[in-house]
Amino acid sequence: MKNKFKLLVLWTFLLLFIPINIFAYSDYIIPGGENVGIEVNSKGVLVVGFYKVNDQFIARDSGFLVGDSIIKVNDKEISSIDDMVSVIKENNNEKIRFTINREKKEKIITMNENIDKDGIYKTGMYVKDKIIGIGTLTYVDPKTKIFGALGHEINEKTTAEKFEIKDGKIFKSDVTGIERSESGSAGEKKAEYDANTVYGKVGENTTSGIFGDYTDSLPNTDPLKVANKDEVRTGEAIIRTVIDQNKVEEFKINIINIDKNNETKNLLFEVTDKTLLEKTGGVVQGMSGSPIIQNGMIIGAVTHVIVNDTTKGYGIFITTMLKEGDS
Repeated sequence: MKNKFKLLVLWTFLLLFIPINIFAYSDYIIPGGENVGIEVNSKGVLVVGFYKVNDQFIARDSGFLVGDSIIKVNDKEISSIDDMVSVIKENNNEKIRFTINREKKEKIITMNENIDKDGIYKTGMYVKDKIIGIGTLTYVDPKTKIFGALGHEINEKTTAEKFEIKDGKIFKSDVTGIERSESGSAGEKKAEYDANTVYGKVGENTTSGIFGDYTDSLPNTDPLKVANKDEVRTGEAIIRTVIDQNKVEEFKINIINIDKNNETKNLLFEVTDKTLLEKTGGVVQGMSGSPIIQNGMIIGAVTHVIVNDTTKGYGIFITTMLKEGDS
């Protein structure tokens, strides 16, 4: 919830009607740490690049830009590449009419049919309708069964812009190996997917993570108290994450600095756990969302690796994630 609320108490009796917890999330949540596969589907079909047809960049020259989202073809709504191809194959006209969404405004672009020597229609556009990857489950609220993961938004790699999603899912994913981080180069978790074993439905992709409904049985982990910002301290803490198969382990870190004003990079930390340093070189891609625990409370989640010193990384306050997930 990004809106800020100011409350002026004019009469003492009004306090009787003000809830102690403004937000609907629970005071105790189940910490994650499990590795999960993530699949999110776009709103429409995203344009991510161009190629030549008959020696011309026909799509780009017609007015398309990288980052455009195609939502209709010949006035028929589409939600996938298969939808778009199907409508194009039905086309009997010389021109095809595309409705796109650009910066939250609709625009019409028409293109002539472009048939190659094999009789195939070519759009001249590279397009994408989904993103698949891995990350870490941060928490599940046992009361609402809302989950949060990643701690940051999913961006489309080509455009580097936030991926506008229609829906998605999290599912079983086992870590099969680690490409270690080195100074100047972030490593990553290697994993195998089982997309048929679904844990939850993704409903939101935000700057604070991805959120949705957890549909599987609740993880067999005791809930922890949610720490507010003022309860977070510099010093020793732990992260929960997976570096082998699907076994959640706890590793020691040291919180170096706390920034309450930054939107997402609230906790600067360094990995101090010798086992984690030996196996991963510090923070690796795929750890995003790993819950950070201090003094028996969940305080945040890992979000970024510092590339020029991969033993260090950033985390987001858990309350920021919870407020976003509850909005």
